[in-house]
Amino acid sequence: MNPLSRVVAIIVAIFLLEANSVRAIDDYQPGPDSIVQTNVPQGELLEFNFANSKIFPGTTRAVKVYVPKQYDPAKPACLFVNQDGVRWNAPVVFDNLIAKGDMPVTIGVFVAPGRLPSNDPTNALDRFNRSYEYDGLGDNYARFLLDELLPAVEGKSTSDGRPIKLSKSAADRAIGGESSGGIAAFTVAWERPDAFSRVFTTVGTYVGLRGGERYPTLIRKFEPKPIRVFLQDGSNDLNIYGGDWWMANQTMERALVFAGYEVNHVWGDGGHPGKQGTAIFPDAMRWLWHDWPSPVTNSATKNATLATLLIPGEGWQVVTQTRLASGPVANEKGEVLFGDMVDIFASKAYRVSPDGKLSEIPGNPVKAHSRAFGPDGRSYAFAGSDGKIIAYDAADKATIIATGILGDDLVVAHNGDIYVTESPVDNSNLPSKVWLIKPGGEKHVVDTGLRLANGIALSPDQTLLYVGDYRSHWVYSYQIRADGTLDFKQRFYWLHEPDNHDDSGAEGMAVDREGRLYVATRMGIQVCDQVGRVQCIIPTPNNKVEGLCFGGEGFDTLFATCCDKVYRRKLNAHGAQAWDAPSKPAAPRL
Repeated sequence: MNPLSRVVAIIVAIFLLEANSVRAIDDYQPGPDSIVQTNVPQGELLEFNFANSKIFPGTTRAVKVYVPKQYDPAKPACLFVNQDGVRWNAPVVFDNLIAKGDMPVTIGVFVAPGRLPSNDPTNALDRFNRSYEYDGLGDNYARFLLDELLPAVEGKSTSDGRPIKLSKSAADRAIGGESSGGIAAFTVAWERPDAFSRVFTTVGTYVGLRGGERYPTLIRKFEPKPIRVFLQDGSNDLNIYGGDWWMANQTMERALVFAGYEVNHVWGDGGHPGKQGTAIFPDAMRWLWHDWPSPVTNSATKNATLATLLIPGEGWQVVTQTRLASGPVANEKGEVLFGDMVDIFASKAYRVSPDGKLSEIPGNPVKAHSRAFGPDGRSYAFAGSDGKIIAYDAADKATIIATGILGDDLVVAHNGDIYVTESPVDNSNLPSKVWLIKPGGEKHVVDTGLRLANGIALSPDQTLLYVGDYRSHWVYSYQIRADGTLDFKQRFYWLHEPDNHDDSGAEGMAVDREGRLYVATRMGIQVCDQVGRVQCIIPTPNNKVEGLCFGGEGFDTLFATCCDKVYRRKLNAHGAQAWDAPSKPAAPRL
């Protein structure tokens, strides 16, 4: 072969190789479990339209419900919910896997995204709700499924008259989706792990369309939730204005592994959406259901702060159920006081002893509003519409400390200085105030300008004052001068905020002896290091928290008031009490 012919042959060979490579991309074929098999019982597919949502008002959507032949209404069935309707030949796969015993008897609910029909279809488009419902973080879509759609599904029956009954156990429930439907599936389980514990996503949209890029960070910081996750993506997935899908899915997988989740994945070379999801769906279902009916569990997180604070086997315990809990606050004995109040005339106050016994405190109901103990052993409280701050001694004798301050929270330092946050009672946009009240009753405004000053705490060495701004994602830090006034104000602690709010909702705060700051927020208890970073987030069982403190023997138990519940949890940490002598914590890592 002459040199020219050899060059031509090489060029042709390279061309053919590249052509074959292009043709091979995303060339995934479904296996036998995705194809109708003879002698396998086939389920029924019901269809209806759902247009009664109050969460997404005015929307309408198609819903298909797969009911396996083996379903017996005497036993509520397992559940698989999928976004964007039927995907991955799921009804056929379910027929085959249920027949083999590779997954339990499962009813599939395949729901399309909502559309708001136009009032003028000839000249105007419908409003398409898909991105709004699927891509956003928060619990809207989870509430839609759990409170609206699934009850409607349970109102249906099969053609042979079997009523549909769904198991309510998270161990019996899975959810899946593709692209934006994938992140929607994860969000539902993330928000409601008590309702869904198994998640399947392909080419998931964990990118910056409506905040999905935040998930890997949140996963690393949150106390792990009982969720099992299967991920799929391909190297030719989207890379557009919102982000890089291929890299985002890998980042999700790494975050889940770091946080101790049971996670599996398959990576390929497909695009968006691609064929690989259909090819792997049967095996993904086998893996998601592999140990059913056992509940999903997690291994240890690699988050060092969570690993330090959380004690294995020590979860949240209910102290009591209330109408509306206020407080809590700890005294020098480690007793924790909190209130149960609907209004000032119906308030009660309770005490939890260091050994966990609950008792009601008789006497003046204003004690339900107690916010702090001082170094003198007295409890300090707000009382009355005229802005009194009153101190109660052990004999319940009341002393008026100051008037004219309609306070939110207060802290009493070891030297007797009192710091109080005050916000407008009409919830207007007027700036809040921070007050200093000296032991003799002299009072000064020491700062203004926060949107809504709320929680307040002192550093363990009592050289810094921390004030939470409810209407932002900041906790402010001030240096305390020798005379008690404040200096060098800084937006210091950066808090996470949920997608469905524009602020963190920072309320009660506490510090431990290592200098960590614990902040009650809309997303749970955010634990910050000394340099202002949220290192972990500890949710409460009812996903609400307004106040917190350390109490119990050794002040190693975190108490949290959570709307109608009061919880406690023992931690591997000890609270630093403002009334105690200042202590210098170890220097932080910068």
